Amino acid sequence: MEIFTREQYRREKSNVPGVSHAEFDDDVLNIISRVRAEGDQALKNFTEQFDQVTIEELRVTDAEFEEAETLVSAQFKQALRTAKKNITSFHEKQKEQSWFSNDTEGVMLGQKVTPLARVGVYVPGGKAVYPSTVLMDILPAQIAGVPNIIVTTPPQSDGTINPHILVACAEAGVKDVYKVGGAQAIAALAYGTETIKKVVKIVGPGNAYVACAKKWVYGEVAIDMIAGPSEICIVADDTAVPKYIAADLLSQAEHDENATALCITTDSELAKAIQQEVRKQADVLDRKLIIEQSLKNNGAIVCVDTLEEATDLVNELAPEHLQLMTENPLEHVQSIQNAGAIFIGNYSPEALGDYVAGPNHTLPTNGTAAFSSPLGVYDFMKKSSIIHYSKDALRVVSDDIMTLANAEGLDAHAAAIQKRKEDI
Repeated sequence: MEIFTREQYRREKSNVPGVSHAEFDDDVLNIISRVRAEGDQALKNFTEQFDQVTIEELRVTDAEFEEAETLVSAQFKQALRTAKKNITSFHEKQKEQSWFSNDTEGVMLGQKVTPLARVGVYVPGGKAVYPSTVLMDILPAQIAGVPNIIVTTPPQSDGTINPHILVACAEAGVKDVYKVGGAQAIAALAYGTETIKKVVKIVGPGNAYVACAKKWVYGEVAIDMIAGPSEICIVADDTAVPKYIAADLLSQAEHDENATALCITTDSELAKAIQQEVRKQADVLDRKLIIEQSLKNNGAIVCVDTLEEATDLVNELAPEHLQLMTENPLEHVQSIQNAGAIFIGNYSPEALGDYVAGPNHTLPTNGTAAFSSPLGVYDFMKKSSIIHYSKDALRVVSDDIMTLANAEGLDAHAAAIQKRKEDI
């Protein structure tokens, strides 16, 4: 990892393009079109083409779920249940209720909160397996009250779904799982096929093809976000522990060659120590080649003069994950305006949030934390406004309504009020 000043890093950063998926548009639109036209057969053909797997039945069977239970350890199941308990506890606090008020005589206003009818959860495969994502995406939907939740995920080379994924789905209470990944899975969820029913919202991370497909089906269905590669930003002073920082940077770099691992520090000696630790620790990790490419592409240590400068840079970057590893980290939380998740102190690593802390790990990336939030229960609910006026209450405001309607040149709106006013 190279060490930069703030100005040097800004120059480097300005040369890095944002996430665009334009180069995938033609391929993805072709996939979507074929899935719409050919349904299940297109899904099977694309699975054979892209995954080199022949699939007879798209839906995972009860027998496959039962076999999966025998293929994972009791320790894994226990860890899954710990995560489920904490994720559930955190997200239950997010659930909103319908409300009504009648502050004015003859007027009742309110908001009706309704869960979405059917949601599709995309669980990625490929470079890694993510049973934690199963819990993070399904449990908030269940807490919201979504009655129909389905999962799509790519098959392994033998045509099965990774047993850890299936056990996580079962633990989360969903057994409507389909062996299909990529842009074709997003198309199936958005438009439906003979086997997979159309949903109203798609959530879950994926590769560039998945992200591009979500972009193109948005409007036909809702989506959670268009996620880019994972990011971590660590703010550290001279009280931080170099080996912890290095380990946390590497934990994000191992996700993807385009992941971002960044440390901002006020201590130049700490920067050198982190640099050495990163080299030493990366050398013994299984995903060393991915890590090395990730750090070459987007890894950096930035030296600044003050923690105020550090928080300014954080707010410019709006990172997905932010760790505050300073002497008094709570003092700086209020200064942070843009971050997907904020981890406070030396013993709150980002990996804690990935698995068992409870807050959602599906987070805005690529600077979108400036205007987006983590996935939550609120993503699986919609709201309807409630309006009721009595005859007398309408009479009180009728002239104001007609005045505004006429000012906009909408005389039919004004007439809808005038006809009632004549009868009152």
